[in-house]
Amino acid sequence: MATSASTDRQGIHEELERVRVDFALLVAAAGAADLRRRSNGTRWTNGQLLWHMAFGFLVVQRLLPLVRIFGRLPEGFGRAFAALLDAATRPFHLVNYVGSVGGALVFHGPRLTRRLDRTIARLHRRLDAESDRALGRAMHFPVGWDPFFEPTMTLAEVYVYGCRHYDFHRTQLTLPG
Repeated sequence: MATSASTDRQGIHEELERVRVDFALLVAAAGAADLRRRSNGTRWTNGQLLWHMAFGFLVVQRLLPLVRIFGRLPEGFGRAFAALLDAATRPFHLVNYVGSVGGALVFHGPRLTRRLDRTIARLHRRLDAESDRALGRAMHFPVGWDPFFEPTMTLAEVYVYGCRHYDFHRTQLTLPG
């Protein structure tokens, strides 16, 4: 992250809000046939990809405590943990795929939008409570799991990760408009 956490905090809030509003518009405009249509460049339908995009923010929520913990431990612990996770990349990708197929069966339409709204609201509150020092803490990440995972990421970068993940997958949707 090029700027300090304190100067970028508002930017993170704005990115989270931009995604929340965009997602609500996408879901509201998508009809049943749109949701069943294949996405571009994935094995998912649009409905499954929308769930995956929202799920990315649930992942962010789960990563934050890990970064807080590993950011305080000696670097070797985080490096070993990331290597262990990287060793499980293939099973992770299978679970990631199947999880989005199943998640879309449960979370769609207004229920999906409400889920993302609540998750982003929690991220806003948590971001406001973070100290600048905490936002600068970093840990190693399993780079094989996601193209937006960097070898080392700060807590502030993890907040932004969800938006980068969202924007990438947004381009793969085959929804009208």
